[in-house]
Amino acid sequence: MKTPEHRSLKEKQRQEREDLILQVAQDVVLEKGYRDTSMDEIAARVGIAKGTLYLHFAKKEDLMFAFFEREMQKFLQAVEQPVSTELSAQAKLESIVSIMHKDHTGKRGNLLYILFNSEDFKITLQQKSLDTLQRISAKVRSYLEEGKARGEFDPAIPTSIMLSSFFSVLSPRAHRQLFQLEEFSHDEVMFFVQKIYFRGIAKPAIVS
Repeated sequence: MKTPEHRSLKEKQRQEREDLILQVAQDVVLEKGYRDTSMDEIAARVGIAKGTLYLHFAKKEDLMFAFFEREMQKFLQAVEQPVSTELSAQAKLESIVSIMHKDHTGKRGNLLYILFNSEDFKITLQQKSLDTLQRISAKVRSYLEEGKARGEFDPAIPTSIMLSSFFSVLSPRAHRQLFQLEEFSHDEVMFFVQKIYFRGIAKPAIVS
């Protein structure tokens, strides 16, 4: 009979191997894209038998979804943290942008972009992660609506357009070329991009 300590060690080893698999899978997808990523190559790079890989993930879709969902849960937990009611709606949205860009290497953002825009995987991803994605979207929408109500944002701009622009304009992937050119630092790029976005949705000043 296995002791609790033995089970705990086995579980720890399994979790460590799973974390390594997800890390290697991330590197392979970034190199080759989702379609050309194979379970064979992932197993080889991890240094395990293909059968061992399948004990963790039955198919490539399951492996990719595990990574995506893990990252989205981290993001969701951060986004749903209580914030001071005294903060402006813009400040609340800026904190979400900061979370989106926490990984300054851009790897995480690039991988999430690849997965979310892969035609081979997009439908499965949206079905399985629908609740998580909707909750993240709802939080951003609530801040945009709050900004309109407080007179920070332009009420004439539909919230759905503000919402879509928020995730496209402020996505790490959208500015990958600028990050790679290294003409500006990551923080400088995001400072100016946020300036453009928030000026664009700001309530126009009343000219007397």
